[in-house]
Amino acid sequence: MPLATADIQLVRELVAQRSGNQLSTAQGYLIEARLQPVAQRAGLPNVELLIAELRRSKTAKLQDSVTEAMTINETSFFRDQHPFEALRESILPKLIESRRIGKQLSIWCAASSCGQEPYSIAMLLKEHFPQLANWKMRIVATDLSDEMLRKSADGVYNQFEVNRGLPAKLLMKYFDRCGAYWQLKAEVRRMVEFRKLNLTHPWHMSSYDIVFLRNVLIYFDAATKAEIIGRVHRVLRPDGFLFLGGGESILDPNLPFRREKIAKTVCYRPL
Repeated sequence: MPLATADIQLVRELVAQRSGNQLSTAQGYLIEARLQPVAQRAGLPNVELLIAELRRSKTAKLQDSVTEAMTINETSFFRDQHPFEALRESILPKLIESRRIGKQLSIWCAASSCGQEPYSIAMLLKEHFPQLANWKMRIVATDLSDEMLRKSADGVYNQFEVNRGLPAKLLMKYFDRCGAYWQLKAEVRRMVEFRKLNLTHPWHMSSYDIVFLRNVLIYFDAATKAEIIGRVHRVLRPDGFLFLGGGESILDPNLPFRREKIAKTVCYRPL
């Protein structure tokens, strides 16, 4: 039996409140599919009883489990390729030159999901910019989900995940085979610092030279998007670079960014 309208609405409101993710009223089937494993882990036979428990107990742990289950975690190594080409060919050489005295460089990957994006950047740095080994180099990756952060820190991926976007050369060079899985070598894992962060809640971050905020704004309403972009502006250095997803853009003229085409991709520069 499909979920009742009131049950769908409760989950929609909870997820919007805790993550900013706007679920459609037509996504009852998705809600049920995503929440069935949560119900099983909670010792409940079906999603209806899970939602009833949500109404009754309102415990943060259960609310977090439901919210995380409804978060989209679609990603891959070197996703969309062109932003990484722009990093290698133009952006990083420019920043390395301008930071050559202080020898510090920092990158933030927001909504980092399973970790493929920050690890792609780490491998790119090791492959093409060996001079950064003597720099104070930081790659910070944040996500809402404790489960995704644990998976990311472990750096273990199945065959399907390593087949998506990861060149065979890098797989053999930076991964160890672990049965049916592949684990990133410790030297790469140590390059990335993982933290829990909800983009829709108040947060305080250091200053960054590059921010990857890709394929996450599409799940927020216009006001939430504008608020997040404004906060990113405050942590991005004046000559820094912001990357959004391929289907995302900053159209609001009141937001302090200008669009810039670099090679085959687009980024945003703070005004």
